[in-house]
Amino acid sequence: MPLSDYVEEAFAHDGRERRVFRRGTGPAVVVIAEIPGITPAVVAFADRVVGMGCTAVLPHLFGTPGGAMSVPDTLRSLVPACVSREFTIMATGRTSPVVEWLRALGRHEHERCGGPGIGVVGMCFTGGFALGMAVDQRVLAPVASQPSLPFALTAAQKRDVGLSAEDLAAVAARTPDAGVLGLRFTCDRLCPDERFARLGDELGDAFVGVEIDSSPGNPHGIPRNAHSVLTEHLVDEPGHPTRAALDRVLDLLRTRLVGPAEPG
Repeated sequence: MPLSDYVEEAFAHDGRERRVFRRGTGPAVVVIAEIPGITPAVVAFADRVVGMGCTAVLPHLFGTPGGAMSVPDTLRSLVPACVSREFTIMATGRTSPVVEWLRALGRHEHERCGGPGIGVVGMCFTGGFALGMAVDQRVLAPVASQPSLPFALTAAQKRDVGLSAEDLAAVAARTPDAGVLGLRFTCDRLCPDERFARLGDELGDAFVGVEIDSSPGNPHGIPRNAHSVLTEHLVDEPGHPTRAALDRVLDLLRTRLVGPAEPG
């Protein structure tokens, strides 16, 4: 069972209670799963977070915890999420309401785990939630992996980063103290290059966008439809660009939350 080593708890804020899975010791890293939910690949990423000396905190927002990635499971998770008022799917210039609950969870975990602050990793549907949480001063290491909301159908939606103007300004005001790391594949239509360009325009050098070549004929044979950098499309081999992206994320979390690795 992917979550057999995790402790399941409940966290409530503003009348909304959700399940949370936790493992490890040290500063908290909130890992917000992509659609369809907390899959084995998401748990594997969280296990790496635990292994470097942090507490992995996985809130359950949709899907079946521990369920495998599949087309039926994706559809079963996507449809309810798309009609939920907690997730801003199409509108531009808005922060999803669920981010307020996630901010409260982050505050709670920082108080519980200690350390200089917390890390946040959002993926796909939840990628922009890491940006929304970065409004909080406690968030020292925000990672937005292929942020895919709002759905990029129009030119305005492609440029939108899933935050209200106020929240985007607050994140920009915090940089470069807490820069943002973004990950995407170059041909990913769910996370278009216009979105990363906008983040660069707003955050300047404080935004580091890692874009992995998925164009036809790329040297690593990455498929054009590759999407999930840290999970489903990760090739865990030295020298592969997805492994390099993973290492970069872990290094960011380690450096800002735990401290630089000891030599040797």
